[in-house]
Amino acid sequence: MWLLLPVAAASGWWAAARSMGARDSHPNEANPVYFRGLNYLLNEEPDKAIDVFVEMLEVDSDTVETHLALGNLFRRRGEVERAIRIHQNLIARPALTTEQRGQALLELGQDYLRAGLYDRAENLFNELRQEGQHLPQALRNLLLIYQQEKDWKACLKTAEELERHTGEDLGVDRSHFYCELAQQAERDHQPEAASAYLHMALEQHRECVRANHLLAKMALAAGDTPEALRLLKDAIRRNPDYLPEVVDEIVVAYRELGKQEQLVEFLQEMAQDHPNQGAELHLVDLYHDQQGETAAIDYLTNYIARTPSLLGLIRLLELQCSQPEGRNDTVLQQVRTQLQRLIRDKAAYQCSKCGFEAKTLHWQCPSCHAWGTQRRRPLHES
Repeated sequence: MWLLLPVAAASGWWAAARSMGARDSHPNEANPVYFRGLNYLLNEEPDKAIDVFVEMLEVDSDTVETHLALGNLFRRRGEVERAIRIHQNLIARPALTTEQRGQALLELGQDYLRAGLYDRAENLFNELRQEGQHLPQALRNLLLIYQQEKDWKACLKTAEELERHTGEDLGVDRSHFYCELAQQAERDHQPEAASAYLHMALEQHRECVRANHLLAKMALAAGDTPEALRLLKDAIRRNPDYLPEVVDEIVVAYRELGKQEQLVEFLQEMAQDHPNQGAELHLVDLYHDQQGETAAIDYLTNYIARTPSLLGLIRLLELQCSQPEGRNDTVLQQVRTQLQRLIRDKAAYQCSKCGFEAKTLHWQCPSCHAWGTQRRRPLHES
């Protein structure tokens, strides 16, 4: 607020001075509105003072930038209604140049966007789009609106247009738009359309593990377990960080195919090459089923000694508590319970772009709106 006051007061004083200068017949007559604003200021009512000073400020070629700056500051402070009022007042003035009117339209569109008035914002950005003014900003804002409205076909069209005008590579974004279309098609019981969209997603971005995973789910639903397993392993090859999201399904697929030895080899390889990504916990379960609790405890004890893991420690405590000597160990039981609570309360995912943390995977970061930037945090940091 105190950043706005000097600008508004000076602008109001300047407007008052111009008004006084125009009164040749009454040179000693001051502008009463200006003094009303000063009175608000002295009485520590800065909101009313700014409203008065802005009201006094005439719109002409010398003050347009001041109006735009004030409106922008109001929007940044969250006072969207005031920003809208200022920018609407600007657009209503016929004396604006084409460039000034375009800038005012862009600012007003951003006001509407901030207020959640997507229809009004879309109309203004489309007007700028048609006139070819502030095109990159208008297209980026339209892309945000269409994503909020889940109009994925409009997103694709706008992203392609933005790429043509800026040279940006939005292949990652477009791949996720196709994934969203695929999931819509699945909900509408259109598996062929869903599959086509997912293959288009991979054409846009070959490393799109989301598309691979969705194709694998479709293959599993269709009873094609070998193809599902191939796709799931391909997703890990493309992005090893995605292992925790698919390892459960890979284990199920291997077991359905009766490939127990291959499953053990796969988990051993993953546990060695990608530690603390969940493969070691499945390996513990296999050792427990095949060789007993002692073998599972020995493996996990040695693994944790080499690679610290909070989830591994919890699993080890669970195994220890299942032993005869551990069932009545209240301290051991309490430690396990508290560690489990600690895991539940901490965020499992973090955006690699803005740092936003979440407990569940979001393909689009809720904070910075980037696609495919959330990663599961290593299990030893959980």
